[in-house]
Amino acid sequence: MTTTTPFNPGGVYAPVGMHNKAVPRVFIAPARYIQGPGVIGEIPRYLSLVGSQRPAVLASRRSQNEEGGRLIAALRAMDVEVLVATFGGECSLEEIQVHCAALQGENIDVLLAVGGGKCVDAAKAIAYRLGVQVVIVPTLASNDAPCSALSVLYTAEGVTAGFESYPLSPAMVVVDTEIIAQAAERYLAAGMGDAMATWYEAKVCIDNVDARTPIGARPTLAACAMGETCAHTLYEHGLAASDAVRRSVIDDALERVVEANTLLSGLGFESGGIAAAHGVAQSYTNLPHVHAGYLHGEMVAMGLLTQLAMEGNVDETRKAAEFFSRIGLPVCLEQLSVERSDTVSLEVVSAAAVDFPLTHNMPFTVTPDVVKQAILDADSIGTRVAVDLGDLAYRRLQGL
Repeated sequence: MTTTTPFNPGGVYAPVGMHNKAVPRVFIAPARYIQGPGVIGEIPRYLSLVGSQRPAVLASRRSQNEEGGRLIAALRAMDVEVLVATFGGECSLEEIQVHCAALQGENIDVLLAVGGGKCVDAAKAIAYRLGVQVVIVPTLASNDAPCSALSVLYTAEGVTAGFESYPLSPAMVVVDTEIIAQAAERYLAAGMGDAMATWYEAKVCIDNVDARTPIGARPTLAACAMGETCAHTLYEHGLAASDAVRRSVIDDALERVVEANTLLSGLGFESGGIAAAHGVAQSYTNLPHVHAGYLHGEMVAMGLLTQLAMEGNVDETRKAAEFFSRIGLPVCLEQLSVERSDTVSLEVVSAAAVDFPLTHNMPFTVTPDVVKQAILDADSIGTRVAVDLGDLAYRRLQGL
């Protein structure tokens, strides 16, 4: 059954007027998470868990010739009739509506998304509108979108346009670490930038009684514990995992970091909460050259350094910056192609960050001036780190 009615999670979990102490803690998770080398070839068998008889696959043209093609071939080898939809590259309402119109009436019972974060988020939106289950098959460990029950939306030009939530999480998330190990190292590093923010944002939200998760609920201890484990895992194994991807090797460090980037971060942010790190990160998409040249996780890395600077936590800002620098993430404005003296761009980002509702989970008043000063403070620390450690990893990942 198709629907055009937006799902309002706050109206379910925490209606307007509910007293603070009555707002429940809510934990959200997919029904199954499967990770390991070669698991994409096992998906026809896994689909028995959701009772699928007529699946559709959403994948880019590139993916249809590679990872998505492997999945489609595996399904057809089992005599499964599968429809194929081509993802255009942007998780916009226009893209979502095109696929809904094309798939409506085809009687599909599950939509499989094979691709990166925007393909994954688009599939969740399409599946919700069509009233079918969604199975996520990420081809990158570059973000924490796969496990969540929400989609970040963009305009057709790629500017952040908010997000929407869904009443159910993905039925299944299947992560093939053979595919992840073959992807460019830069994507894994970006995933670590996105994932590292999970603990720092969840900590803000659990400590601030007025903070709310993206669904309008209070954070759970379980999600916060996952966020903390996520950060510890990245600090301990992140550099080794990057080396494994550089060598296209699957080892324990890579398996740990892929799980941190995908499962721990995905559950951690949705049920633990987000704050200024993502508010600032999403606001960088308002600068066209940044949106065009950098990955979401690279912007989140800069957003996290800004949040830590906003909190006045110099030691932790430097600790995170040193880790980011070693794995090749940007740690200063110059590395994000933004000039410190570019007041106009900084004001655009600062104003947009304040307009991002979850920025205000911070336990103090956040104004554009507060954000701008924190960006500059983080830039000062990050610049010193880049000088102290050198920026060879960053330059290598950026192809400079």
